[in-house]
Amino acid sequence: MVNKILYIFLLSWVKIHAILPMTILYFLSNILFFLIYYVARYRREVVRNNLINSFPKMPEKEIKKLERGFYSHFADHFVEIIKLAHISQEELLKRMQIRNPELVIDLLDKGHTCLIASLGHYCNWEWLSGVSPRFEDRITLYHIYRPMKNIAFNRLFTYMRTRFNSVGIKKNEAKQDMMNLKCNKIPSLTCFIADQTPSKEKLQYWTTFLNQESAILTGQEKVAKNLDIPVIFVDMIKVKRGYYAVDIILITDKPNETPDYYITDKYVELMEKSILRNPAYWLWTHKRWKHKKQLTIDNIS
Repeated sequence: MVNKILYIFLLSWVKIHAILPMTILYFLSNILFFLIYYVARYRREVVRNNLINSFPKMPEKEIKKLERGFYSHFADHFVEIIKLAHISQEELLKRMQIRNPELVIDLLDKGHTCLIASLGHYCNWEWLSGVSPRFEDRITLYHIYRPMKNIAFNRLFTYMRTRFNSVGIKKNEAKQDMMNLKCNKIPSLTCFIADQTPSKEKLQYWTTFLNQESAILTGQEKVAKNLDIPVIFVDMIKVKRGYYAVDIILITDKPNETPDYYITDKYVELMEKSILRNPAYWLWTHKRWKHKKQLTIDNIS
């Protein structure tokens, strides 16, 4: 009962704010930026350390400028998520352009029914939930998610992410669900966000990412090879405030013919290239490098 009441309250609060024009929401974002950056100082130490370690040659003045740019975008991202509760699909498609949907359509025409979309916490990944018409409505978008511990918040985010008929797949059920999609020949594009930190039991593959030894998730590669599913990379660009463009890049349409870790390494290469284009748009509050390779090796031995 408590979770139901909290959900109703949260949904009402979000919908009230979501009906506001984007100009007013961005005015609120400016206030939010001031509060989280200067007052609450939300994860300032984590962000600063991540930036310093990722850009060791960058002057302190530039690090601080980049830090402020990130928090400004972070506040924008927050209000843009809220807008998902009310925005029309027509407006969303104007604000989230897929510049080469024909790549996906071509893969469908070649007989592939299931595709993997590889992306990271860059620009506005949440708005991708409403772009299926860009692919001539021939495909259903699925997104893999980790259920939140708070039931009310989990219901709220599920509601916003599935407003435009996209479907959520729980992380621990992803392999089985995708196997069902493949077996039933259901046209689908499943989004893997692969820039997260693996759990301790999944520290299997390490490489250099943003000048640091980084453990990398390999789940998308394993699924792609097990089910023989093409993998594409979603390269997102922030055109201006509230407007994004996406270029789709084919990683491989023959995963079983690629060497081990080719798909993972290619993802890391493309993700890093996106981040370096404008680092302020990546999620620097994430404790991405909490595991250290040497410590991990020592613990195993």
